[in-house]
Amino acid sequence: MLLIESSGNMRSTVVFMLRQLGVSHIQAVGINDQVYDLLKEENYDIVLLGHNPSDPLTGMQILEECRYKKIIKPNTCWVFMTSDASQDVVLHVVESQPDAVITKPFSAAELKLRLDMLLYRKHALSAVEEAIQKGQLSQAVKLCDQVELSGANYDFVQLIKGRLLLQLNRFEEAEHFFKYRFARLNEKESGPCLAQAYIGQQRYSDAKSILVESIAKFPLLMTSYDLLAHVLEKTGELEGAQEALQAATQQSPLSLLRNMELGRIAVYNRNLSIADHAFKRSINLNKTSCYRSAEPYLKLANVRRLEMKEVDDRQQIALYNQVEELLNTAGFQYPHDEIFKVKSALLKSQTCTDLGDTERAEQHLQQAGTLAKNLDEPFDIKREMLEVVGDPLPILDTPTSPKPLPAASKKVAHKHDPEMSHKVNRLGVTHYNAAKIAQAIRYFGLAIEYDAKNSRALLNLAQLFLESARQQKEKREERLKMVQRYLRLTVRMELSDIEMQKRRLLERCLQEPIEKLPEGSLGVLLK
Repeated sequence: MLLIESSGNMRSTVVFMLRQLGVSHIQAVGINDQVYDLLKEENYDIVLLGHNPSDPLTGMQILEECRYKKIIKPNTCWVFMTSDASQDVVLHVVESQPDAVITKPFSAAELKLRLDMLLYRKHALSAVEEAIQKGQLSQAVKLCDQVELSGANYDFVQLIKGRLLLQLNRFEEAEHFFKYRFARLNEKESGPCLAQAYIGQQRYSDAKSILVESIAKFPLLMTSYDLLAHVLEKTGELEGAQEALQAATQQSPLSLLRNMELGRIAVYNRNLSIADHAFKRSINLNKTSCYRSAEPYLKLANVRRLEMKEVDDRQQIALYNQVEELLNTAGFQYPHDEIFKVKSALLKSQTCTDLGDTERAEQHLQQAGTLAKNLDEPFDIKREMLEVVGDPLPILDTPTSPKPLPAASKKVAHKHDPEMSHKVNRLGVTHYNAAKIAQAIRYFGLAIEYDAKNSRALLNLAQLFLESARQQKEKREERLKMVQRYLRLTVRMELSDIEMQKRRLLERCLQEPIEKLPEGSLGVLLK
């Protein structure tokens, strides 16, 4: 067991309790950056993480960063101990998914109750967790039915099973599974999961209805608000998406990503006062979040640019100075963010265009082009300009070339490195989820350079070229050939259950008329 707690007195108290409960292997440490190394290197059964809001590095920050960096191992139980039981803190902590939350101070009996339950579940689910770690998700679904647990523990296992069905894209099965649990058992987690099953089938109206009902029943379940905003944006109801995110941030204001989403949608709607507040809050949260970046400053600077269109010349000068100040502040705080430098030049170009200074606008645009050429990955100036100035982006990007690897990536011959291959593949997934398809193709191609037998990257490339073949008729034949090529490369490889399922799905898609394929993503990319 690892105990992470900043208070020496609290550490001593909890260690004494654990000794009384029969725990012999206890490592107790203060809160500092070294805990990340401990969590990476050691395998703990249980991590007790203390949170004190006055600490320079809080337990909430550690939990969020461990989840973000995938340091949290599937077989480790996390107990979050907090002296601040306010709604803001608890709701934000829950989003980082600890196994239990306990309020300080607590008794030995209360601690024992929590630990007994977690260890009982852990033992019962060991086979399921092992299958998940191996990527054998179909096998994990079957094993869930063999776990002998009852009551709340049984419901916990069923929730794992249902979420596995969603990961496997078995959306119809997941629909039937969660529909019963949400309607008959009134289970709060089942509402958002049922909505995800509907979204997977592109049944947005059904997803919207369930999410509205879920929010009415469980108004503190933040996942429902996020999904509702996603569905409403998909169906063009941007005002409704903004309202959903506003309601969520009012109840749980500590999520940087949710505040950024609210600001983005508010800019689409040109509700600049709401966007201003969301991005200012994001800058404040940015100081301690693992998601910190220059983006909140860039977005707020764009709000100032948009405000310039509605004011007189004198006010325009003041707002222009604020744009410059925000961009300079971000550049100072993130001096090595080369992508931000390009985006900053694009925003300056658009600002000068708005002011009628075409000469300076062209200079900044040329600067952006020069900086973009020096990036390690392709950068679509036109598309990024839309994002920077707050205009809605196209639903699906398509790569400018059917080649799997841009020329820039061929400058260096990469040595065989399977671990690096998997890391690069995950970067490709991140870019795909951000609708940056050209960058995703580059990273999947690099993953294959590092390891030609990376079946996940090959299948990801096959999917991307199939999606782009549907979108662009003039290059359809070339791209379908690329799909067939990547699928052939996986034929003799040893694939996991989910990889085999994906290859079969792609093969079936190839047999259908390309025009009949559904719009949008053909499925979640393998991570």
